[in-house]
This record gives sequence, structure tokens and C-alpha cells, in this order.
Amino acid sequence: MVSGDATAEALWYVAPGRAEIRQERLRPLAEGLVRVRALYGAISRGTEALISAGKVPPSEYQRMRGPHMAGSFTFPVKYGYSAVGRVEAGPDSLIGRNVFVLHPHQTVFDVPADAAVPVPENVPSARAVLAANMETALNAIWDAAPLPSGPIAVVGAGVVGALVGFLCARERDAEVTLIDINPAREDLARALGLRFAKPDNAPVDCELVVHTSADPMGLATAINIAGDEATVLEMSWYGEGTVPVPLGGAFHSRRLKIVSSQVGKVAPSRRATTSHRQRLEQAIGLLADARLDALLMPAVPFPELPQRLPDILDQKSGILCQLVAYS
Repeated sequence: MVSGDATAEALWYVAPGRAEIRQERLRPLAEGLVRVRALYGAISRGTEALISAGKVPPSEYQRMRGPHMAGSFTFPVKYGYSAVGRVEAGPDSLIGRNVFVLHPHQTVFDVPADAAVPVPENVPSARAVLAANMETALNAIWDAAPLPSGPIAVVGAGVVGALVGFLCARERDAEVTLIDINPAREDLARALGLRFAKPDNAPVDCELVVHTSADPMGLATAINIAGDEATVLEMSWYGEGTVPVPLGGAFHSRRLKIVSSQVGKVAPSRRATTSHRQRLEQAIGLLADARLDALLMPAVPFPELPQRLPDILDQKSGILCQLVAYS
């Protein structure tokens, strides 16, 4: 089935701290593509805050490119990687299906059919926007494998940190504590079945500590609460920043390990048997748990995004996953 021309609207970051919605013309659908009309999207606060501020370092321009990004990080740039929509045209097997696509914020778009991953019927389309974050969390769990049966802590109760804690508790019958300076995150921890602590009363001697706060103080906390020969899994990305790492004191005598985790490649432990597509499919399937709705903020209508983004991306906003609704 082939669709004719269509007009789409897309969000572009056009200068530091400024975004606008631009119209785009879609050509008749080519063979092998699907046309998707967006239902929901999500703002990746950490990454998009860096992009909006123009703080992506040149060394990371290529690695940071989204699958369907347009423009460049020197502005203007069309960026985003969380879109859930309904297939309007393409292979008969996909027409009418809700799909997740790693695509920027746009009302209608065309992508290769294999880039549109069907959303299971037991996963609501609004919750499916968490797929990219869940994929990042899942890859981290694989990077940390085998998970210990003893105490696990996650420093930084953002979306990815909360999902990592959720998966740790789900994978192993372990004591998992979510640590954050914001006491309001205790409600989130409880909703996900996790313990909560502020840094000054965090558990110690943890067998695994995952750091996701993107703050040097959070990294210091992660190192301080790790037990002997424990792993500190570093998931934060600091953009152009250089951060201090407290390697003095008992760091060496405790034989700690700091290991990085990033979603760009499938974790080595699964790389031989799991493709990027299979990892994403597995991540979407994990979103069937209704407790994960605690991560979603009330939807912002897509036309309001340019005006609302400064508040959404503000580090002090307290927003977790900002849902975007398309009409």
C-alpha cells in the first residue's frame, strides 16, 4: 500500500535554549517504508537538555546521532528517540498496528519497516514511550551480570535509574535501594517496589552500585557505599564536562571496579546472541507492568512544546518522563 504526499510538523532545536515547530513535506511512500502517525512521544530530559544547550562535544557528534535525526548539533537539529504511533501505510502486516520508533518529535514520519517495532497489546501506547529508556536499563543489567544476591543501590532516581532498580529487583530477589537527594522520589521508589534513601543515610557495603545522577557528588556517593570488590556501574553522561573521581582513601584497598555502560552497543555478555532489534523488542515487552506508569508525567500537547521545553528541561523541574501527546 502506498500513500501520497503528506505534511508533517517536527520539533527543531534552533539555538541554545530555543526550539520551534517546522512543517515538512513527506514524499510518496517508497517501497520498504512505513508511514507512522504519532500518538505519543517522550522527552529524554538529560540528553535533550545537553542538546538544547548546545553542549554536545564535537568528539561525540557521530556517536550521539539518533537513527532518524536531521540537521547537526551545531543547530538547527531535529532530535529525539521516543515515538509511538499507528502505521497508516506500508506492508499489510503492519497497517493499523501501534509501533515504537526511535524517531525525533514529529507528527507523521516515514521509516524503514524494520525500524517500526510493534507494541504488544498488553502495553498501553502511552507507556510504550519508555521503550528507549528501558532498553538502556536492560543493557545495563546485562553489563552488570551476574547480578549479586546481596544489597544493590542505584544512585540517581531519574527514569533510567528507576528502571535499572526495577529490573534489578525483578531479576533477583535482592535488596534494592534507590538513592536521591530529592525526598519526593521516595513515592516513586515505593511505587516500583524499591527501598529509598537520601545520600546521608544510604546503605553501605553494597555489592553493586549503579550511578545515573550525572553529578560528581552522586559518583562520590556511589563509590563510598560500595562494598569490598564491588562494581560501580557508571551510566551517567557528562557531555563536555570533566568530573572529579574520588580514587583516594580506601578505593584501592577495597579493590573497587568502575565499569561504564552505554546503550550504543549490546552488552558483551549478550552481543553474540542478541541483536539491537531483539534487545528493543525485549525492552518493550518489559513495559507491561502497570507500576511503570509512576514514571510518566501528564502529557504536554505537541504544539506547546517550544514554549514548555525550558521548564521541562530545567534540572530543578523534578520531571521524570515527560509525555508528549499528538492530536
